[in-house]
Amino acid sequence: MKRSTIIILVIVGILFLFFVSFIGRYNKMAKAKIEVENQWAQVENQYQRRFDLIPNLVETVKGYASHESETLLAVTEARSKVGGVVDAGNIVNDPKAFANFQKMQAGLSGALQRLMVVVEKYPDLKANQNFLALQSQLEGTENRIAVARRDFNNASNYYNQMIVTFPNNMLAGMFNFTKLEFFKADAGAAAAPAVKF
Repeated sequence: MKRSTIIILVIVGILFLFFVSFIGRYNKMAKAKIEVENQWAQVENQYQRRFDLIPNLVETVKGYASHESETLLAVTEARSKVGGVVDAGNIVNDPKAFANFQKMQAGLSGALQRLMVVVEKYPDLKANQNFLALQSQLEGTENRIAVARRDFNNASNYYNQMIVTFPNNMLAGMFNFTKLEFFKADAGAAAAPAVKF
């Protein structure tokens, strides 16, 4: 073989290896992004489960605590606001929409906590089997939401680390892979709740 042919083959081989590496890195970032979207779908799934349970919980409580309409109205309004935000569109990629989603969910969580305080006033309600079943479902849902949010944050962390490290950061810039937001604790979550009897 001629020397020029060998040089051309070496250059083609290096370019081929570079191209294969480029494709591999791109595919890895794309898969990480899809995993984040999958985890986001799980978060939405758990929030939807809670959203669907709330009317049953409110109706059960209404039967026992009809004069606690302010709290029940707050739960219903918070649920309505959340229903308007649940848009499978582009929440994950839009920091403002993501923050709004998190704010609405925190509002609903707060309203549900106030509802549980109302329930403490009604011993007959606490003993009602239907209410106990709904309360258990709601508690389980809140735990599932916490797990789904943790898994989303873990997937986002992996993805974010991947797109900021060299040489992936160059590819990320070329193909518009952007850093994603994390779920953060609700305002005041660091303070221990006051328990009064």
